[in-house]
Amino acid sequence: MEILIKQALLDGVRQDIKIEGNRITQVAPTILPSPDAEEIDASSMAAIPGFHNCHTHSAMTIFRGYGDDLRLMDWLENWIWPVEAQMTEEDVYWGSKLACLEMIKSGTTAFLDMYSFPTATARAVEEMGVRAVLAHTLFDRGDAERARLDRERAYSLYEIFRSYSDRIQFSLGPHAIYTVSGEQLQFCHRFAEERDILIHLHLSETEGEVQECIRQHGTTPVRYLHRLGVLSPRLVLAHSIWLDEEEMDLLAAHDCQVAHNPASNMKLASGYRFGYDEMRKRGISVGLGTDGCSSSNNLDMVTAMKLATFLGKAWRSDATAVRAADIFHSATEEGARIMRTDAGAIAPGCKADLCLVRLDLPEMTPCHNFISNLVYSANGSAVDTTIIDGKILMRGRKVPGEEAILARAAEVAYKLMDKKAIH
Repeated sequence: MEILIKQALLDGVRQDIKIEGNRITQVAPTILPSPDAEEIDASSMAAIPGFHNCHTHSAMTIFRGYGDDLRLMDWLENWIWPVEAQMTEEDVYWGSKLACLEMIKSGTTAFLDMYSFPTATARAVEEMGVRAVLAHTLFDRGDAERARLDRERAYSLYEIFRSYSDRIQFSLGPHAIYTVSGEQLQFCHRFAEERDILIHLHLSETEGEVQECIRQHGTTPVRYLHRLGVLSPRLVLAHSIWLDEEEMDLLAAHDCQVAHNPASNMKLASGYRFGYDEMRKRGISVGLGTDGCSSSNNLDMVTAMKLATFLGKAWRSDATAVRAADIFHSATEEGARIMRTDAGAIAPGCKADLCLVRLDLPEMTPCHNFISNLVYSANGSAVDTTIIDGKILMRGRKVPGEEAILARAAEVAYKLMDKKAIH
């Protein structure tokens, strides 16, 4: 299939964009259409690479608005984990399908996910046409038998995932250093190194986590991982708020990658002094994430960009910190590099994962600086068209079948909460 996007604003100039198959093949001021090309008039729109959500728990859309305004461990132990214990594969499927819909409608083309029943999420991803790196979540809490089962499951899931389309990658997701043993983290490191896959881990999310790590292991979280020998370029660390200078140096020395989640960090009061500029100056790849909908309440990467910039300026008392162009880069090109999607830019040879953003909106008018308007003024509803892998998944803000997904996902969510109440 050939798609020809006509006269989109791209890097400050009007360009035509030609897509053949799942790749962008030409970008030029004028491209003559082929007889069978599907044309999109983008004269009132701008073209951007699709957003890459580098940390989320997609199926937690069904927790949206549940258990709000609680402390992190109270929220996890008394509200989230008890309900998750009742979840079925079908619950995860519908929660993930709702997440894919929300991401398509707000311009996210790829996401890095950690949750139970990853094959259910993979099923939703395949059907919805998005791109994802899906983690097998390991969660042993020092239980040797659970750790053994998680290791066995890693081998079997790795083989199962080989049968999915190339839009889906397999990864390992040891939950956190306080829920996964050091031996299991070392297993994950060896497994990922042998297969060259990513490891997705929560780290240094709260001050309490750091203090507990010092109590148990005699050192801070990054130093603990270094002692275990598991720091590597395959490691994607979610949150990473409570780091000192030496820990950031260690991450840089081992080419580790970090996912910043400003919404959940603020909502759960986990911390706010995320070292965005400090990490980037060290060469650390910093992507952007929304976290799950129970802790950030939406999957809107445009909102996440705004929160990241505002928060980074506020805690430093420096209006020049965390610039809009830099955070846009983290949400697109840098996220694509972290997730290995071969996308993240609009240029010949790149995967055709891109969005068209409406310019004829009050919040986008006037347009002195498009990136500033997008980051500081807009939200995900400014996205008009989403194209992933060369296929138009949303046009004119309409996704085929969205009403049925909304209805079924809500039904699943209400039934799950009723089940929790019974137990």
